[in-house]
Amino acid sequence: MRPADIKFNLTVDDFDSLITYPDQSQWLTPDPSAAHDPALDIWFDDTYHLTNVTGASLSFGFKGSEFYLFGASGPSFGSYEVEIDGRAQKFTAHAAQNSSQHLLFSTASLRYADHTVKVTNLGAKHYGEGNQLLLDFVKTTFDIAPPGATLTNTTLEETDSQLVYTGNWTENVFNPLFSGGFSRFTNDVNGSVSLSFHATSIFIFGDKTDRHGLYNVTLDGRTQTFNGVSGCGGAFAHACEKDNTLAFFAANLDESLHTVKVQNIPGELGAFFDLDAIVLTTPSAYLHKYASRESRMVRRTSAAARLGEPSLHLLLLLFFLGLALTHRFRR
Repeated sequence: MRPADIKFNLTVDDFDSLITYPDQSQWLTPDPSAAHDPALDIWFDDTYHLTNVTGASLSFGFKGSEFYLFGASGPSFGSYEVEIDGRAQKFTAHAAQNSSQHLLFSTASLRYADHTVKVTNLGAKHYGEGNQLLLDFVKTTFDIAPPGATLTNTTLEETDSQLVYTGNWTENVFNPLFSGGFSRFTNDVNGSVSLSFHATSIFIFGDKTDRHGLYNVTLDGRTQTFNGVSGCGGAFAHACEKDNTLAFFAANLDESLHTVKVQNIPGELGAFFDLDAIVLTTPSAYLHKYASRESRMVRRTSAAARLGEPSLHLLLLLFFLGLALTHRFRR
């Protein structure tokens, strides 16, 4: 029997920009920049997105064969719909007792390909149900390298000479939550940062606040638009800051030279984009059956799915090593 490819489980937090909320005003979240609240420890990264609006939805895309949706169940929760690639199923989160990090949906039988997931709150569809839906995080599994391959993870800080900036950028004050202690931000209409690289995966890290906005990421000629606004729903201000968020992730790239460009879209309010660091994962051998010039994916904390294989968990250990758990004011 042929050995299995090296697989990794990826966790995507509800605050990561890879999850799209068409109408953020329909969702409630805790403030990640507020003083630590022990009551939030039951949620991944101490955050969640909660709605009681029937029809409120979220979506995200990934490449892989498995998908897991985590949230909450309890007396106040109701029905919801999970649609993958246009095929919908209905479920309920209603239960007699409250449960956090509750598995709302799972599938491990998807074809290894690009998929789009949409989750919609259906409210109280059955007698006794509540009308709430809570998202904590999602997980998916992807193949990163062939059997026996090794992985090399390289972190490029925002000051790395390989990064090409246009427009006006400003170096942030020291923040222990940033990789290397600093980040770089812009609200310039011409503000962009580009990189040419060889790797199978690329992670772009930043943060989110209520004065961030839209930004484009162009990888090998394909452009996607993401929303960097934080989830608290406040006025345009440096508030509701969530550090260590993933601005972009792609994997299953081939061994050719790739180019990525992040372009800020400031809009009328002059919204910001913050770059913390870029992490590249290079394998000793590429997985050619899935490799492409460009392949979109999602992340957060990564762990090897098979014991003993090289792990992207090392990547995030290195990235977050030495980062404190307290926030400080900056800018």
